[in-house]
Amino acid sequence: MIEFLGMLAAIALTAVCWGAYGPVLHFGREAMESSLRPFVCVGVAYFLIAVLVPLMLLARGGEKGSWTPKGVLWSLLAGTAGALGALGVILALSCGGRPIYVMPLVFGGAPVVNTLLSAFLGRAFDQLKAPFLAGLMLVILGAVTVLVFKPQPAAHTAAAPATPAAVEDSPAEPVATGLPQGIAPKTERFLEILLATTLAVLAWGSYGPVLHRGQAAMGGSRLRPLICVGAAYFLIAVVVPLSLLVPLGDAGRWTLGGAAWSIAAGSLGALGALGTILAFTLGGKPFTVMPVVFGSAPVINTLVTLGFADSRPESVSPFFLAGMLVVAAGAAIVLVFGPRGHAPASRPT
Repeated sequence: MIEFLGMLAAIALTAVCWGAYGPVLHFGREAMESSLRPFVCVGVAYFLIAVLVPLMLLARGGEKGSWTPKGVLWSLLAGTAGALGALGVILALSCGGRPIYVMPLVFGGAPVVNTLLSAFLGRAFDQLKAPFLAGLMLVILGAVTVLVFKPQPAAHTAAAPATPAAVEDSPAEPVATGLPQGIAPKTERFLEILLATTLAVLAWGSYGPVLHRGQAAMGGSRLRPLICVGAAYFLIAVVVPLSLLVPLGDAGRWTLGGAAWSIAAGSLGALGALGTILAFTLGGKPFTVMPVVFGSAPVINTLVTLGFADSRPESVSPFFLAGMLVVAAGAAIVLVFGPRGHAPASRPT
């Protein structure tokens, strides 16, 4: 029972961090009038929180598990998936995509990819029983409803930008409601939007199962997979955005305040990644952990966005409240009826 409660706490940590990621990153985007420059700062934060700190803790000893080539590879792939998902959302919005349909597609599609990939890797399609699938559909329906009908702050004409998970900009990370700051409205280029959105769905949907496989291959270690995730995220979130500044016509500027807010957002993303790893350590499986996170993060995102707003929303749609209840009901069903079998994993020799 204590382990189950610990898993719930770890899931809550991830959902809160990734849900708060977008509103915090919004201030960085506003200050730098850019979508890509804050992403660079997020990569720097991942390096500090998910690479340097775990390395120092590992040096003290006492962490179970060991480095294995397979574990490092899977964990690097997980970090790559998280960063590519965030980049996919940014590119979709930069190509003229509207958050009103980009984010519901991402948060609705990612749990489906997560479930299918988890079943494939664990050869557990026979464990996908009707109650679990019903709960998964409720989580997806509730998350999409929350995103579509979420209240808007009365004093704002454009709400928070995208984010794991997110989560609009990270696995990790954190929900967009307006075009990125510093980028003029563009004609919607649907082919590019479709490709970028598909990238985000596939990447974020793959994050949990791949990370779980990497952690299992390193003997259940918590810090080693996190280091690999941070390293991959640092490379992709720094090198790729810097190379896209000119092609995407980014007209932003570097500011101290924008960097501080963006680094804070990246720290939330890294803590969310740690929460995911802790949930797996305490017995959680990608089947159950990731759908609950994906369903809860949009709710947290909306609540945090309203908390940062200068005024109360003009109105709260009953559909939004219904969506929150549906997410809660679906999450409870997923946790109760989720597959319990362990995916096969290689053990260090």
